[in-house]
Amino acid sequence: MAQRAFITRKTLARVERGDPGISLGIFGSVVFALGMVERVAMLIDPATDALGLQLDERELPKRVRKRGA
Repeated sequence: MAQRAFITRKTLARVERGDPGISLGIFGSVVFALGMVERVAMLIDPATDALGLQLDERELPKRVRKRGA
């Protein structure tokens, strides 16, 4: 796995432990090596975030008034 992700076994062990010092690039390499790119893309897609969409909807104006001429 480490070889497929182009990282050392020690770095892979840190990824598996959830070490916060791992760079996003290393994490991306591991995700790519696992073939999980589409799953991560779905995870970060704002259109699939039901709570986020509800919170955005709350910010919309309740009524829109036309300006007088």
